[in-house]
Amino acid sequence: MEAIICTKYGGPEALQCMEVEKPVPKDNEVLIRIYATTVTRGDTRIRGFDVPLSFWIPARLALGLTKPRKDILGNELAGVVESVGKDVTLYKKGDQVVASTGMSLGTYAEYKCLPQDAVIVKKPINITFEEAAAIPIGGRTALHFLRKANIQQGQKVLIYGASGSVGTYAVQIAKHFGAEVTGLCSTTNIELIKSLGADKVIDYINEDFTKSREVYDVIYDTVGKSSVSDCIKSIKKNGVYLQSGTPAVNFKILWNSMTSDKKIVKEHAPEKVEDLLYLKELVETNKIRPIIDQVFTLEEIEKAHRYVDKGRKKGNVVITISQNVK
Repeated sequence: MEAIICTKYGGPEALQCMEVEKPVPKDNEVLIRIYATTVTRGDTRIRGFDVPLSFWIPARLALGLTKPRKDILGNELAGVVESVGKDVTLYKKGDQVVASTGMSLGTYAEYKCLPQDAVIVKKPINITFEEAAAIPIGGRTALHFLRKANIQQGQKVLIYGASGSVGTYAVQIAKHFGAEVTGLCSTTNIELIKSLGADKVIDYINEDFTKSREVYDVIYDTVGKSSVSDCIKSIKKNGVYLQSGTPAVNFKILWNSMTSDKKIVKEHAPEKVEDLLYLKELVETNKIRPIIDQVFTLEEIEKAHRYVDKGRKKGNVVITISQNVK
């Protein structure tokens, strides 16, 4: 099968298209023919070994010394079950599915084997494979963190980095939870965030929200770039500050969590199939929708990575791998 191999740590040129052996499902596994995957910020971090200096040694040991140990990157997909192992009962040949592969990665390829109890669900019936592939990472991350805030009807929530993959889902999910949502983004993305249901949009290029007198019940930094201390000042007493988007240990967060009357959450979103099922239901009932910025072919993976490296993508960048079925 055709796959993209990360031959070393470095720039997008480290990604090379090669022929590799097609996987064979074990007794409890399904073989998925991949129709679409994505390029996430996590993928580009692994490819470029973009980790904080304090994490350098443990990250090398975990990821690989000279190149990624899992050299086929990518960890979300949409596709069709091509075959199943003899013990599989949850899926059958022909099922259209969406999945997250976690740390096994491997979605920059034509096929992927996964255990039937992995984070796999049937594809939402009302969207394309390209759209479905963009649900698992951004959607589950936003859902996990917003649930931590226990949002109540009418509470004021600010989404920092509202135009990214996690941010576009966070705006929609917070609205679904009944919040009054403010999205923070650049000038060019204002109309997009309004279209997702945000009650208010702040252009961070022209306005510093921390300098206003506005306070929020929840501030969710989806990209890990906000000033923690400034955000804390803009949160109501007993409010919540959420941060995802960066693997670094933030000592300001640790300090504020010990000294502030605000709840502070910074952690990794767990891999839970229940969360993906919930997102599938939201999509099928038109409560949320995936946002696609650009679509590339597998052969254009280097170009796609260069685009994501710029840090300006709106929603998700998708890779098509096989010809879609109807």
